[in-house]
Amino acid sequence: MKIIIAGAYAIGTHLAKLLSRNDQDIVLIDEDEERLNNISNDYDLMTIHSSPSSIQTLKNAGVQHANLFIGVTPDENMNMNSCILAKALGAKRTVAKVNNYEFIDEKLKEFFNNLGIDSLIYPENLAARDITNGLKMSWVRQRWDVHNGALIMLGIKLRETCEILNEPLKDLCKPESPYHIVAIKRGEDTIIPRGDDELKIYDMAYFMTTRNYIPYIRKIVGKEHYVDVRNVMIMGGGNTAIRAALTMPEYMNAKIIEADEKRCEYINEIVDTDRTMVINGDGRDLPLLIEEGIKNTQAFVALTANAETNILACLTAKRMGVRKTIAMVENLDYVSMAESLDIGTIVNKKAIAASHIYQMMLDADVKNTRFLMTANADVAEFTAQPGSKITKKKVYELGLPKGTTIGGLVRNGEGHLVSGNTEIEAGDIVVVFCHNVNMSKIEKFFN
Repeated sequence: MKIIIAGAYAIGTHLAKLLSRNDQDIVLIDEDEERLNNISNDYDLMTIHSSPSSIQTLKNAGVQHANLFIGVTPDENMNMNSCILAKALGAKRTVAKVNNYEFIDEKLKEFFNNLGIDSLIYPENLAARDITNGLKMSWVRQRWDVHNGALIMLGIKLRETCEILNEPLKDLCKPESPYHIVAIKRGEDTIIPRGDDELKIYDMAYFMTTRNYIPYIRKIVGKEHYVDVRNVMIMGGGNTAIRAALTMPEYMNAKIIEADEKRCEYINEIVDTDRTMVINGDGRDLPLLIEEGIKNTQAFVALTANAETNILACLTAKRMGVRKTIAMVENLDYVSMAESLDIGTIVNKKAIAASHIYQMMLDADVKNTRFLMTANADVAEFTAQPGSKITKKKVYELGLPKGTTIGGLVRNGEGHLVSGNTEIEAGDIVVVFCHNVNMSKIEKFFN
């Protein structure tokens, strides 16, 4: 598959890194030679030092043969214009990053399609959705709904209260068990577990289960004492904060602390003031946080543009008794450090946007893909085609690549967990979790 990326900034470079693992034909275009040099030496891709809005540049990149053209420069006009040109020159599919929320209105979809822009992404909205999902389940670090919630994947940090530590998984995850452990993040290592592996304290464990067993999972990991989130304090009044406040469930109330007075006035015009209070102040000011009731707050979300500030603010909130903390960490180099400090959920809107685009490069038979930054792993939904290799043997006989496990399947709209003796049928939607595995190797089992 030929993929052209316009913009060697955070989203473009992160996306190029993800795609280069799968032996794709990647061309990265940028006007800054230094940015291109920073990535081209480490990854298998072609770089072009030029403007992505140049017709000749697009032709030199082979846009007429491109399966996917992606515009992810900081300039939304550049992104949209280059997508329009790319489509006119023969690109099969185009996607542009935008900074204006109005553009992603469903009513405008046909308008942009007619221009030649197939998809628009607004990273702040994607990040807000992840934040809101995290607030709905205060005891979970990550949640991923498979096939409209038929299966649920939960990433959970294990503490002393967990009931299933230090036991072989073969004794815990039996065919009749209501969950499977599909991956374990331990320190810097990601483990695709086998029967003899055990869960250890401070592991991040990824559970695959069905919706009705979520309370059971909560019990066995010892998280029943975590209170549900009702009051949320948000530090920083940027676009992600606004989108998060607007998409929170009705039973939640939010306080947004923003230092800029004019920005506070702007936010007040947009949010529902019955459920969201905007406070003009410095979120690092401890007396202000106490005055605004941080000790009675169940969640603290730090969304300023400064990663260090967000990390320190979440550490402070934890010391003041806030159970659920979420930090925006835009510098990818800081993500592992933030995780080691155990500050809670890490949100990187650039990585989220790259992950969202990532699924577009896979075959149409892959319905949903998610790159889990914290586990350095992919989760994907594949549809088993009639006569495909995946349908001809039991799971344990398939010889799946090392680093791959099947978490579950959806058959006739109903979620089922998978064991070694499971036989996958044509039409089943199968959830595959893989670490350091070329996705094309997995696709071959399903096509």
